[in-house]
Amino acid sequence: MKKSWIVAFLFLFYGIGNPTHGQTKTTPNKVVPKESPQKLLADSLYKLAAKYYNAGDSKKALAFFDKAINIYQSIGETQKVGNSYYYLGYIYFYQGNYSKALLFQKKAMEIFKKTGDKKGVSETLNNMAAVYSSLGNYPQAVELLRQAVVIQEEIGDKTMTAVITGNIAGIYSTMKDYDNTLKYSSKASSIFKEIKENRGVAKMLIETGYVFMKRGNFDNAFKDFNESLKIAIEEKDKAIEIEALSNLGELSYVQSDFQKAYQYYNRCLENAEKMDYLRYKGTTRVAIGNIFHQIKKPKEAVEKCKAGLKIAENLGAISVKKDACECLYKSYESLGNAQLALQYYKKVNVLDDSLQLKETANKMVTMEFQKQQLADSVAFVKKEAVVELKHQEEIRQKEKQRNLIIASLGVMLLVAAGLWSSLRFVRKSRAALSIEKDRSEALLLNILPADVAEELKEKGSVTAKDFELVSILFTDFKSFTQTAETMSPQSLVEEINVCFQAFDLISEKYHIEKIKTIGDAYMAAGGMANTDANALKNTVLAGLEMQAFVKQRVIENQQAQKPAFEMRLGIHAGPIVAGIVGVKKFQYDIWGDTVNTASRMESNGAVGKVNISETLYQILKDDVSFVFEPRGSIEAKGKGEMSMYFVEMTV
Repeated sequence: MKKSWIVAFLFLFYGIGNPTHGQTKTTPNKVVPKESPQKLLADSLYKLAAKYYNAGDSKKALAFFDKAINIYQSIGETQKVGNSYYYLGYIYFYQGNYSKALLFQKKAMEIFKKTGDKKGVSETLNNMAAVYSSLGNYPQAVELLRQAVVIQEEIGDKTMTAVITGNIAGIYSTMKDYDNTLKYSSKASSIFKEIKENRGVAKMLIETGYVFMKRGNFDNAFKDFNESLKIAIEEKDKAIEIEALSNLGELSYVQSDFQKAYQYYNRCLENAEKMDYLRYKGTTRVAIGNIFHQIKKPKEAVEKCKAGLKIAENLGAISVKKDACECLYKSYESLGNAQLALQYYKKVNVLDDSLQLKETANKMVTMEFQKQQLADSVAFVKKEAVVELKHQEEIRQKEKQRNLIIASLGVMLLVAAGLWSSLRFVRKSRAALSIEKDRSEALLLNILPADVAEELKEKGSVTAKDFELVSILFTDFKSFTQTAETMSPQSLVEEINVCFQAFDLISEKYHIEKIKTIGDAYMAAGGMANTDANALKNTVLAGLEMQAFVKQRVIENQQAQKPAFEMRLGIHAGPIVAGIVGVKKFQYDIWGDTVNTASRMESNGAVGKVNISETLYQILKDDVSFVFEPRGSIEAKGKGEMSMYFVEMTV
């Protein structure tokens, strides 16, 4: 059980829709009267967005902000465009979409700089620091907060001074420097009380409560968390209420009061679902799963932790994935399923290594600063040595020879110390570079097959290769264009991504090589990365599992009243040529008539079926694992009539 994986950064305390920074401005060359119908419409949309967000409907809030931005841009309301970007970043942050949160905060800051809105710039720096801190890049977060503090000193804004001070406390808490956490939390809380900003006080109570919990002072921890929850309910701030409930759940869990822990976490999850706070939807499910494991309900634990793991995988949250896998390992072990328990135990170890690698990478950012500190220290010592030598020469003329020897030894020691420090730094740098090299190689292997990646590293180029017998798999969503028109761009990309992520895992399971995606089409090949005699069979098994996933996805989307895609899938086997094309953004690809024929198998297939060619049928027809349904000769574009077969698993 851990604290929420993001630092408790404070974004706003005045309610979305009422920015605390500059007033609305227009561009100098395009003045629009306040009574403009377009401006009134945009302002109405802006207020509706704020209303929906405060009501917990993030999706509608995002849609109305997008519409308002389009109008504000057309009439030159630059400041309002910046304000809207600011709040879009705010919403995406609490949904756990950090890349979009950072994108919109940067867009907002660019506008605030152009309009001279220093307060807006400071607040976006603070919010960007929240994103970097959530991703574990604490040095970058501190640097952004430092810039924000400089601006606040110019402005003299007590509110944001308290906010940034509280955020510094949050970083110290994450770094487990609890003395500084209490120090800065107390300082921030005093300012919030002075300006009567209760939500800020509630945030700081969560920070101090967390420190008390970690130090075993459970009474004070409960007092602070409970007081924070009361303030959040009074102020109707769902974000703080969710965080307070999560911490109360953890406190009860630490004290082995699993009934209370379940009650707090369940309330937390209900609020997170209403607000669509993805990060809490994931962590809370894992926490409840751990409770079920503790009270000997392993089946329920598996259900909750699987759901939490799925959300964590979508967010890329390594620590939450590790907690979920650890829960699943223990639960499957309790159920006596040794195979699945071992599978998740291995995942826990892999994720633990990833967390350590990430922590090491973050430390590299501070190495240059440490190097400069070392140089300054050596320079200071040398300067002091010169002064001391001069003084000794003035007062001890008779001992000149001895002083010279002492001075020489001192310089030699300084040089030796400098060389030793430099050697240590070089060793650390090499270790850091080794980590980066490993990460680069891992990224290359994610793009290219292992043998191709190795050849590219050695030669700087790749020689095309012939393969005598390879199975090629193609998928394509039926009526994609028509279905896509009923979806937002974001929903469309998310749906395709869910399917293709599943296909990637299935391809990995059956040891077939993903070649590429083309729009809504997915292409993979079996028999290239290894010489396994079952490569062709495994490609068919992968195709059947992909169709099974899509069918289940259709059922889930229909129950949720969301659009769904149905899919055709075709496979053919034969000779191909494989290699890399291009110089920039190069791509590993395959060519040959086999590829074209496989594409025809897909386009002449049927929804929910795996359609294979005569060639592949002749190879697999005696395999008792499959049942084949002859389709006769079918006219294929550019190929004439071809014999095709539907294939299914033997029941």
